[in-house]
Amino acid sequence: MPVEVTWWGHATCTVEDSGVRFLTDPLFARRLAHLRRRRGALPPPEAARAEAVLVSHLHADHLHLPSLALLPPGTRILVPRGAPAAVPGLRRLDRGGLRLTEVGPGDAVTVEGVTVRAVPALHDGRRLPVGPHRAPALGYVVEGEARTYFAGDTGLFDGMAEAVGPVDVALLPVGGWGPYLGHGHLDAGRAAEALAALSPAAAVPVHYGTYWPIGLDGVRPHEFHAPGDEFVRHAARLAPKVAVHLLGHGDRVRPEVAR
Repeated sequence: MPVEVTWWGHATCTVEDSGVRFLTDPLFARRLAHLRRRRGALPPPEAARAEAVLVSHLHADHLHLPSLALLPPGTRILVPRGAPAAVPGLRRLDRGGLRLTEVGPGDAVTVEGVTVRAVPALHDGRRLPVGPHRAPALGYVVEGEARTYFAGDTGLFDGMAEAVGPVDVALLPVGGWGPYLGHGHLDAGRAAEALAALSPAAAVPVHYGTYWPIGLDGVRPHEFHAPGDEFVRHAARLAPKVAVHLLGHGDRVRPEVAR
């Protein structure tokens, strides 16, 4: 089993490779500010178990302090360099038994024999709604028996495939949590363009169909429901050799990869 991917909703996934579990951008809340979880049960307690957590950027739906506080003591958390200065709550978690490691693009960290590389992302990395640019937005590549790319939040950028490097599985954002996606995001069509450039063996669409602003249920609801299916359709046209796995919340897949 080279790699197993479980999608818990939004950008939260478990990637298990070589017996080592990695958790991406954990968000275990029914509600976050103006957002409400509209689809999928909350992840079970076992979802918080991982050898390392990969935090892509400082936005509260990706760096969610109450969710990080649910992690078992001793869990290692990789965060963008500068994150503890921008989000003081991270320091309290570090003092409480979690182990923070700050990384930037190009850095590599070994977790129980599995290498994790931090790679660039095109996204606003600030702690919103206000705050200086203190930490970059990142993606990560987990390199064990397979190479699994977690994009976090990103837009298309020049040299993306070269910056990320060869990958076998790509976890790509294909939507968002509102009816309009701003700069620095991938919609289903742009995600398929990224897929064609990256050319992995398999892909899993994430970051859609989970959270939606309260009171906007009737505003362009297809932007909530449709991105996964739209990504499958665009990927079939632009990257027909890639096996796309459309998961439901809590579903897992073992993509076939050749190493």
